[in-house]
Amino acid sequence: MKPTQTYDGPTDPGTDGATGVDGSRLVGSDRVLAVLKELARYPEGVGLEELTRVIGSPKPTVHRALGALRRAGLADQDARGRYVLGDEFLRMAFAHHEVRPDHVRVRPLLDALAGRFGETAHYAVLDGHEVVYRAKVDPPSGAVRLTSTIGGRNPAHTTAVGKLLLARELTSLEAVDAWVGDSGLERRTPRSLCTAAELHRELVATRERGYGVDDQENETGVNCLALPVYLTSPTAPSGAVSISALAYRTPLASLVDALDEIRALLDDPGD
Repeated sequence: MKPTQTYDGPTDPGTDGATGVDGSRLVGSDRVLAVLKELARYPEGVGLEELTRVIGSPKPTVHRALGALRRAGLADQDARGRYVLGDEFLRMAFAHHEVRPDHVRVRPLLDALAGRFGETAHYAVLDGHEVVYRAKVDPPSGAVRLTSTIGGRNPAHTTAVGKLLLARELTSLEAVDAWVGDSGLERRTPRSLCTAAELHRELVATRERGYGVDDQENETGVNCLALPVYLTSPTAPSGAVSISALAYRTPLASLVDALDEIRALLDDPGD
């Protein structure tokens, strides 16, 4: 459930040869942002040599980018000399996240779901062909936890939240065909739905039952049930909440059997 890191900087034949992992050249602020994004992948810190290799830029170039980030408080060096995200970056990120209305309003519900089922609860929104996780609550201490992250993305067609939200938008096979386009659908597991016809049938079933399911379609061994939440409108869901469970511990059938209880928690998460 980890997002893929890519760099999409503009091409400039006059650069010093710095290239991103997708082969595009990185210039100016794009190079600095590429270094910042890469730092986020190393919570324990990363050395200059390794960062230079991953970014694909000359060492002086990466060092200058790190210098700019350090001056802004967005990067720092730990006691071992390894580079990490700076306190100012973390302050801005968490301050922004904490004041998001959807995060604040949905947190009690996620707490209630994670506490009741001992599994991970998410709140996610649809963004094109992907879902973005806006909030997450892990189960109580000691339980096995998922690797999903706030801000992480997954394909909409392989997730319960994605299929639930797509069911409102894609109401015909023609609409699903147009949404899939020429690129096709990624197969994340052997159970993933990978044709427009398969996805259309699933979206019809999702609309009829009023909830979305992921039967180990996004990650083997993990299933999920999702329901809509209406934080900004009484008729259009702002996103969806889900219980993502380890299949051996909480089978999908168990989540479906508890549907009435889950819906009751959505109505009153304080109970």
